[in-house]
Amino acid sequence: MSGRRFAALLGAAVVLGASLFPVLWTLIGSLAPEEALFRSPALLPDRLVLDHYGDVLRERAFLIPIRNSLVVAGATTALCLVIGVAAAYALVRLRFRWKDVILAAILAVSMFPQIAIVSPLFLLLRGLGLINSFPGLVLPYLSFTLPLTVWLLTSFLSQLPWDLEDAAFLDGASRWRAFREIVLPLAMPGVASAGILTFVYCWNEFLFALAFTLGPDRQTVPVAITLFRGRYQIPWGQVLAASVLASLPIVGLVIGFQRRIVRGLTAGAVKG
Repeated sequence: MSGRRFAALLGAAVVLGASLFPVLWTLIGSLAPEEALFRSPALLPDRLVLDHYGDVLRERAFLIPIRNSLVVAGATTALCLVIGVAAAYALVRLRFRWKDVILAAILAVSMFPQIAIVSPLFLLLRGLGLINSFPGLVLPYLSFTLPLTVWLLTSFLSQLPWDLEDAAFLDGASRWRAFREIVLPLAMPGVASAGILTFVYCWNEFLFALAFTLGPDRQTVPVAITLFRGRYQIPWGQVLAASVLASLPIVGLVIGFQRRIVRGLTAGAVKG
């Protein structure tokens, strides 16, 4: 093995180890007794227990925040993809003026800092009666995730070969049928990438979820974990166990769609 190859492998191993260390510590800490978390070394507990997971599921009713996050993130992702695919297709394939300006304006919407619009959004949602409701979270999330989805899908669709769709038009297919049967299957890697990014954003979002929910029946996972803190202490074992449980849906999605995600994110990176 050459020195350069060895150095590359060693560097990759260091980066991988540094990336996985927090995950390993979180997993071990969630299985260690509470008192073991404050001993040295904390990564080598004498025994492993499932008490923290039991406390999180029973005392904290953590399945409710998980359900809320799944509903909000799933609904936002579905709406975002339906609207985003249609908008991106129109920007790429239809001929009209000011397309670049419209695309830039769409992206500019996501540049606004969330903290600057929390108060106006709260007043708007309160006036509509949507505070502490799922639509009251889906609509603000949609306003921030849709521009990124449109931008990503526009970049991906612009790399597709359009000969098949043009051939379908010559054979008498409508635009909707050509889009449904030809364009959409080819665009699935980009759609999967955009969907994963949207879902992860909604799953991890904290500010809107804290501001627009009033009780545990609509709190999402980040808010619920933050409120684990007691008056005099922080139950770190429960926090770590909840963090592990909250990570499982994201890990499952990434593993299930990893090939499509890689294809979508690297589309156009290499020119043939």
